Amino acid sequence: MNVKIPLAWLQLAQQKVRFVVAVAGIAFIVLLMFIQLGFQDALYSSATAVHQNLKGDLFLVSSQYKSLTSNQSFSRNRLYQTLGFNGVESVSPMYLQFAKLKNPATGEKYSIYVIGFDPGKPVMNIPEVEQNLDKLKIPDVMLFDRDSRPEFGPIAAKFDQGNTEQTIEIFSFDSLQGYRVRVGGLFSLGPSFGVDGNLIVSDSTFLRINPNIRPAENIDVGIIKLEPGVDPNQVLKNLQANLPNDVQIFTRPQFINFEKQYWAARTPIGFILNLMLTMASVVGVVIVYQILYSNIATQFIAYATLKAIGYANGYLLNVVFQQALILALLAYIPGFIGSVALYDFAMQATKLPIVMTSNNALIVLTSTVLICITSGALAINKLRSADPADIF
Repeated sequence: MNVKIPLAWLQLAQQKVRFVVAVAGIAFIVLLMFIQLGFQDALYSSATAVHQNLKGDLFLVSSQYKSLTSNQSFSRNRLYQTLGFNGVESVSPMYLQFAKLKNPATGEKYSIYVIGFDPGKPVMNIPEVEQNLDKLKIPDVMLFDRDSRPEFGPIAAKFDQGNTEQTIEIFSFDSLQGYRVRVGGLFSLGPSFGVDGNLIVSDSTFLRINPNIRPAENIDVGIIKLEPGVDPNQVLKNLQANLPNDVQIFTRPQFINFEKQYWAARTPIGFILNLMLTMASVVGVVIVYQILYSNIATQFIAYATLKAIGYANGYLLNVVFQQALILALLAYIPGFIGSVALYDFAMQATKLPIVMTSNNALIVLTSTVLICITSGALAINKLRSADPADIF
């Protein structure tokens, strides 16, 4: 049985060193695209981690709201007003504020995100938080995010080892006097591009940590729970039509998308990640074009010979496109494997949720094929000029 080996493969494999270098170059572009997409997903996933773990159907924020990490408080009276609308079952206020945590081992202070709410009206859909609500009801007790970055010290490690009497100093940004709280438990939320670590406390403890930052009636997010079977969009329209314009209301998907848009369009990191992804694609087209053009130039006499014996331009162009597809598929495999390893390394180093997804794997595969096909389309102009007379 004779196996017909495609001409495209034979031409690529004829010069093995150039072939390997070509695959390595494209694999590097694949790696770059995976890294950019991985960090972009980590940006959006980490920035919306709190949003995704909130218990509620609608969310009330200030009309000046930009993102969850930017302080834009509003009067909680607005939240309580929503109880008078049809379909609203209950409401819960939430306080958010950056503070400074003193590393108990080194004495250094680092910015940490403090989340406060009434333990009697829990707002976080995190099992570890729900299990420790009774501890939060005790004054000056906090829950520490075990996934916080390491600069905060071995708080989680000591707690896991049985040290349940750790006392930590928290400093408001407007005070040199620290406030002492006890570690009552751990939970997992993780840092983001704007947050290095998280604490959860009761609303009363929150206000004692930040006595001069704001009055108690100013909250950051109002969480609205609707009655079973009620259409959130209908209640949303009713609230938007009747509440003053100093607040805005979101459904959960709208709340998450608003945060994503902020990081994508209004922050340098979002712009840089999008720019780098575009540049990786452009560089990929240039690299593959140079590879295919060089291969065509090397095999120019061979192509002219094929024309001389009757092969049409269409056949020769098909050979180039086959080469582009072969390069794309062969380069994708090491690029994918390398990306999985780098994702794991980056996740361990940054504590960000950088994980490989089937969606990203498909996007990069499709992009790699399109890059190589585009480069092939640009390179075939050289092939069209192949003349049978060139063999003489």
